Amino acid sequence: MKVSTNLERIADKSVTIARRAKHLNDRPPLGELALLEAPYRLAVTLFRDSMRAFADGDYELARTLKLKDRELDALTNDLSEKFVQQANSGSELVPSYVDLIFVARALERIGDHATNIAEDAFWRDQGADIRHTYGPEKQS
Repeated sequence: MKVSTNLERIADKSVTIARRAKHLNDRPPLGELALLEAPYRLAVTLFRDSMRAFADGDYELARTLKLKDRELDALTNDLSEKFVQQANSGSELVPSYVDLIFVARALERIGDHATNIAEDAFWRDQGADIRHTYGPEKQS
């Protein structure tokens, strides 16, 4: 049941990304759009790995996702700051930068929900709660 809730939230965030992409497609292109490639790839990796950890009972894989999620968090925070700086420059492209910020935030949340799935898989298979640990090195 908990996994289905996280999957639904991932789907919601995917809809957000699609809507923002539609807005972006209706405006002049931004070079900064390419900066979203790295967080996108990391979010997809987190999602795929969380599904594999859940389906295969791969608790070792599940333990690795918290650190990847932190990497995604840092990456999206840095990008959001860059986009805010660009928007603050008084540009007529402010709506596009706002869309990029929302896309970055949605990717970060997808990573969070994917990590939740992996943590639930770990708990199911190992009977241990890893939600508030720092990573594989802290778990016995």
